[in-house]
Formats: sequence, C-alpha cells, structure tokens
Amino acid sequence: MPMSMSSQNTPPRLLPPDDAQRRVLHDEVHARPSSTITLPALVVSVALLNEDTRREQELEHLRRLPGQAGLAASDLKGNYCVLLLPQGQLSWERHTEFTRYVWCQPLPAQAGLGAVDPDLLPDLGLPAGWLAELPGRTLAAIKLVMLHADLCDAHAALDQARTWFGERQVVASLMGNPAVLQPAGSAAGAAAAQPGPPASAERGHSCVVTDFRLRDTGFERMLVLAPPGTSPTRAGRISQRLLELEIYRLVALRGLPVAKSLSPMLAACEADLAQITAELEDRAVSDQALLDRLTALAVRVERSTAEHGYRFSATQAYHAIVKQRIAELREKPISGTQTVGEFMQRRLSPAMATVDSTANRLHSLSQRIERAGALLRTRVDIATEAQNHQLLAKLTRGQELQLKLQSTVEGLSIAAISYYVISLLLYAAKAAQRAGLPLQPEIAAGAAVPLVLWGVWRTVRRIHDKLQKIS
Repeated sequence: MPMSMSSQNTPPRLLPPDDAQRRVLHDEVHARPSSTITLPALVVSVALLNEDTRREQELEHLRRLPGQAGLAASDLKGNYCVLLLPQGQLSWERHTEFTRYVWCQPLPAQAGLGAVDPDLLPDLGLPAGWLAELPGRTLAAIKLVMLHADLCDAHAALDQARTWFGERQVVASLMGNPAVLQPAGSAAGAAAAQPGPPASAERGHSCVVTDFRLRDTGFERMLVLAPPGTSPTRAGRISQRLLELEIYRLVALRGLPVAKSLSPMLAACEADLAQITAELEDRAVSDQALLDRLTALAVRVERSTAEHGYRFSATQAYHAIVKQRIAELREKPISGTQTVGEFMQRRLSPAMATVDSTANRLHSLSQRIERAGALLRTRVDIATEAQNHQLLAKLTRGQELQLKLQSTVEGLSIAAISYYVISLLLYAAKAAQRAGLPLQPEIAAGAAVPLVLWGVWRTVRRIHDKLQKIS
C-alpha cells in the first residue's frame, strides 16, 4: 500500500520518547528574548509586585488594549507575550514576584537630545488610564530614551544629556566594545581600513546616562546614546540589560526594610540569651525556668526565620543577578562621573551587606540557642542520672534487707514445716502403738527430727534453684 503524503513528510523517530519536561527545559533559554528596537525610540518599563494579583486579572487588563479582545489564557502560558499595537509594541513578562510591562515606540521626530522633557513626550497611544489601572503595586517605572549621537566626544554628549536630568548629578559610562557599524566589504568599511587617526580604545558602542531619581510622575529616567548604524538587536539588548538592572536592584532592596525591622528583635533576643547563659552558669535559677525561657526564645527566633528566610535568600539571588548585569555592560568610565557599577558598589553594596549580616545574625542566634539548650539538657540529664543513682542505691539496700528478712522467714518456715511433719509422725507412731506395734512414739519422733529437718531444707533449696533457673 502506498504511503500517505503526511507520513512521507514526517521524518522517522530516531530517539527514545522525550522526558515530560524536555520541551519546557529546552525552550527556557528562549523564554524572554530581547526586543528589537530601532533608534530613536522611547521605552517605558513598569514592574509591579504580583503577590496578590492573579494571571486572569492581568489577562483581562491586556484585553483592553486596541485589537487584543481575543487574547486567550494560552497566550500567557509561557509567562511572556509580545503584543503589536498601532503605535508600537508591548511585552508582558510574569516573574516569581513581579510582572513587567515594557512599551516600545518610535521617538517623535521633534524630540532630540535636550529638546523635549521625557515627561512631556506625546501620549503613548494606550487607552486612557490603562497604565494607572495596571493590577498590582508599582515596584519600578522607567522611561528610557534611546537616541543617535556621535560618541567621539563623550564629554560633549554628556553635557547635552544633562539637560534631560535637570542639571542634576548624573551617573554615566560608555558600554561595551566599539561597535562595527558597516560590513568590512562596504565602501565605508574600506574607508575605515585606510590609514588615519587610531580609534580611541576607550570608546564603547553606546553611552548610558541616568540619575536614579524618581520624578513627580513616578518614573525614573534613563538615556542611551548610540552611534548611527546601531543594529536593532543590539539596541534591544542594551535596553533589556539596563531595565533589568534597575528592576532587580529594587527587588533585591526589598530585603533591607526587613533586615532593619529585625534588628531590635535580634538585639533583644541576644540580650536574653546572654542573661540565660549567665544564669545557667550561676545556677541561681531552676533548670525548669531556664528551659521555659530558652524554649520561648527559640520559638521567637524560628518564627522570624520562617517568615523572612525566603526574603533574605531572594535578596542574595537578585543581588547576584544585578552584579551579572553590571558585568555584562562592560563599562568604561567617563572622567568626572561615576559609572553605573561604581554607583551600585557605593549605594547597593552596604544595603546588601546589611541584609546578609542580618541573615547571618539570625542563623547564628538560632545555633547559639540550640547550643545553650544542649548545655541545659546535659545538666538536667546529669542531675536526673544522679537522682536515679540515689534511687537505685535505696532500692538495692531495700532488696538486701528484704533478702535478709526472707532468709530469716525461710529459716522459721523450715522449722515450722518440720514441726508439723514431726507432729504428724508422732500421731502416726501413737496410732501404730495402739495398733499393737512395739513402738515408742516419742523416741520415734525424736529420731525422725534430723531427717525431717534435712528433707525440708533440701526441698526448699530445690525450689530456690528452679526459681533461679526460670528467672
């Protein structure tokens, strides 16, 4: 029978069946690709905490966008979705603790370096109130403007960029290695290959300027200057790194208020533990009272660990991502300004050190309480063993007295049994005499006394031997 066209087009299976999670794990590397951005462009990023926000709420809000009424839940299954709108594109990303919305559109023609305040740019083309009604609580909001500029004179470009930040102190740096803007075989590439002044080794492929300050509108500002010919993919990667850097910085800092709020409690617990340890040494307080206080202290510390352990671990993880993103920028300094990495080192590192110190302090306090509890239990165990030893000694003395008393009773019992046996023998001898036998009852009974005593004693010994074998 001839094979169908579908079977002919389907390649034969050459591998064993796939693991249930193979496709998911494989596609994770493509889960959140960077956008392609054509300069000049305006990128607006809003990150919201989603701990009280359901995915269905976010879906309903996305359906309010123009032409997105048919958006289905399956479109958000991969925690990433890109929506094409009349004036630009919107990407939706759902993370463990936050959801990020990134809006990208071409920058208006009249907006140039220093010409227009970013907060006065035209409307984004979103429905009225759409941004303000996003489900969740705002964590980060950034307006990133990306422009073409000549980076041969970085200081001149930086002086122009300051007007976008109200003449405030800014953080700026050159990023990455110099960009190759033209193919080697093109006329421009050939011209570049001609002998001439060497390109500056300090020049990067773009320049970032920001002041890390919140405006009255709730947004931060960032400015990226890139030379003409910068590819859309490179611009997308630059945007993604800078926006993620700021968002992960803020998420990492969520552990700082927790660490500060725990400091008074930790100080009080450490003081209580020191007092308990001193009283444990002085033996001025009963062991039961110390054990009760130590147990209450351990419960208090373990409760704090259970409530805030995840936040401290998450802070360490997010801080690692921030450092990775800074490294990916490959910054080169511009004299007179701090780089983003230097700014983070000065401002973020102390905060992260505070969080790490609090986490270590909480863990150390738990271990010290455990050691103090072990010492107290050891002392209680030793006291209990001493009491048990005294009790056993009393029981031993009582058993010895009982054995002596039992030996005395056994001697009396042998005498009593022998008396009754001899009495029976005496009655038997008298009966035999009355029957005519030539017997003297008293003499016969007296002669039987040694034999009866030995027999009774021997019988008692046999009973003792059997009882000992059974026990």
